[in-house]
Amino acid sequence: GHPAEDAGKRLVTTANVSARNAVRTPQFWLLWVVLCMNVTAGIGILQKAAPMIQDFFRDTPSPVSATAAAGFVALLSLANMTGRILWSSVSDVIGRKNVYRLYLGIGALLYLTLLLGKNSSVTLFIGAAMVILSFYGGGFATVPAYLKDLFGGYQVGAIHGRLLTAWSVAGVAGPAIVDAIADMRQRAGHTGPSMYTFSFSIMIALLAVGFVANELVRAVNPKFHEPETAVRSESDPVLAENA
Repeated sequence: GHPAEDAGKRLVTTANVSARNAVRTPQFWLLWVVLCMNVTAGIGILQKAAPMIQDFFRDTPSPVSATAAAGFVALLSLANMTGRILWSSVSDVIGRKNVYRLYLGIGALLYLTLLLGKNSSVTLFIGAAMVILSFYGGGFATVPAYLKDLFGGYQVGAIHGRLLTAWSVAGVAGPAIVDAIADMRQRAGHTGPSMYTFSFSIMIALLAVGFVANELVRAVNPKFHEPETAVRSESDPVLAENA
């Protein structure tokens, strides 16, 4: 097979890890970081999207009206939903680790595009933000499959539940970073893109951290695997008999 495909397959286990043991593995915490960084970066834009696009283009030849800003928010929600379907399907083909390379690596480059492009183009701003939001949606949708690949299907729901604490942290951190910095810059007399450039730099750094965490994900050490008999006895007895 293709080397990248083979590497992706190596992460996929037929063994099972309990939720109790999963939180003791480095893989769980690496994925916690991956999800937290990916969500922080997406939610940072989503939460403040309408004022952000208006602030960005206020003093340019193409200012954005309140109505257009509301349309932008609707487009971002659409990108989020589309990303959930599109990127999770892509991950079935290229593997979970590769698709997170895309979310985090390309996500960071898109934030860099917003940072360098400043208010030169409304179209560029909307396009980059929509792709970032599609990665945010895709990141959510792909987590259960990534967990199942690493830990098996045995208690994947419970493991996913524990991992969602990363989403809670990011849900607070993302908007807090963007809001606090925008308010601080505004008080210092900044207007336009410079209210957000520092936030975007932070998002690039967070995505880079997430990218590194994803690179460090390896197959789970067999010492964490449940004995096959334990898995069978706790699953559906009919299935256990036929297994």
